[in-house]
Amino acid sequence: MEPYTAVGISSTVWGVRKRREILKNIEHLHEVVAAASWLSSLDLPVRLIAIPEGALQGFTDEVFDMDHVEYALNIAIEIPGEETDRLAEIAKQYKAYLIAQAKAVDERFPNRFFNNAFIIDPQGRIILRHYKNSPLFPVEHSVCPHDIYDEWVRIHGRNLNAFFPVVETEIGVLGCALANEGSYPEYIRGLAMNGAEVVYRPSYPHPHTQNEFWEIQNRARALDNNIYLVAPNTGTYYLTTESPVPIDTFGGKSMIVDYKGRIIGKHEYGAGSSYCAGVIDIDALRDFRSRSLWANWMKDLRTEIIQIIYDRELYPKNLWMNRMPMKHKEYEEKVIRSNIKRMFDMGIWRRPEK
Repeated sequence: MEPYTAVGISSTVWGVRKRREILKNIEHLHEVVAAASWLSSLDLPVRLIAIPEGALQGFTDEVFDMDHVEYALNIAIEIPGEETDRLAEIAKQYKAYLIAQAKAVDERFPNRFFNNAFIIDPQGRIILRHYKNSPLFPVEHSVCPHDIYDEWVRIHGRNLNAFFPVVETEIGVLGCALANEGSYPEYIRGLAMNGAEVVYRPSYPHPHTQNEFWEIQNRARALDNNIYLVAPNTGTYYLTTESPVPIDTFGGKSMIVDYKGRIIGKHEYGAGSSYCAGVIDIDALRDFRSRSLWANWMKDLRTEIIQIIYDRELYPKNLWMNRMPMKHKEYEEKVIRSNIKRMFDMGIWRRPEK
C-alpha cells in the first residue's frame, strides 16, 4: 500500500436554522476541498479528505438550546440523503475517501436525531456510519447509543461493531470518533481493538484547543493505539447565515498525528478557511505493529484486570429511551451534578475541604 496524503479541512461555517441552508456550507466546502486537494497533491496523491464536525449544520441545537424534536424535524438530515449525495460528488471528483459529520435522523427512532460521522468512498458510496458514543456535556442535544442502550443492543448486538464500527479500505482500516469521544481513551481504544488504523476525530472548541487539551488527547490516543489520527477543527463560525460578524470559536490547531504520537501535519490558525495535510503510510504502521517489542502497546493488555475497572455503573444508561433529551439547565442539574455527586458517594473521589 503506497503512502498517500490526507487533508483535514477547516472551513468557515454558517449555523443553519433550516435544512435548506446546509447547501451553502457544502458549496463552500467544495471550494476549500479544491484548494486543499490541488496544493497537497503536489507531494503525494490526496486519498483521504476529512471534513470537521459542524461543517454542514453548525451547532445551532447547542447554541440556542433547541427543542430536540424541533431540530430533528427541521434541520437534521437523512443518511443517505440530498446532502450526502452532494458530498459524494466531491469524493468522486477527487477520487478520494471523504469523511464528514452531520446530525441525522434514524427512521427506527422517530422524532430523534443522532450525531453521526460517515465515510464515502471514491465511487460515492456510504461505506460506514458511526453514531457518536459520548456527546459534549452538557450542551449537546443529540441521542447516543447508550441513551437508548437496551433497544440499541437488541437491534445491533453487544459487540465492537455495534459501538465502534470500522471499514477496511484500500487506504487502510478506517474508523470515526467525534469531538468529545476523543476525551476518553476507551472510545478510541474500542476502534483500535476493532482493527482501526486511521481514525477521524474532529472538532474541539476554544479554550481547550489553545490550552493544549486537544493536542494532548490527539497525540496520546494515536500513540496509545498505534494509529494515525486525522483531527480537523472547525474554521470561522457565523452564528447564523445572516450574522454579519464571524467568531473564531474553535481556535484552530487542526492536526494529523502518526502512530508514534508525532504531529505530521498542523494548521495553527483558527479564523477563515484552510486545511492541514500529512502523509499516511499504512505499511509503515503495520510493520511497526508487527516488529516492535515494546511500543506496540495493545499486545500487552491484561484484559482480565482491566475489566474490573468498569464493574460499576456510572453514567446512567437508557436516559432517553422513554423521553426526549433535556435542555441545558435541566440536564446540568439532573444528570451532570448527579453524576458528580455519585463519584463522591461511591468513594471514588474525595470532597474538597471548602
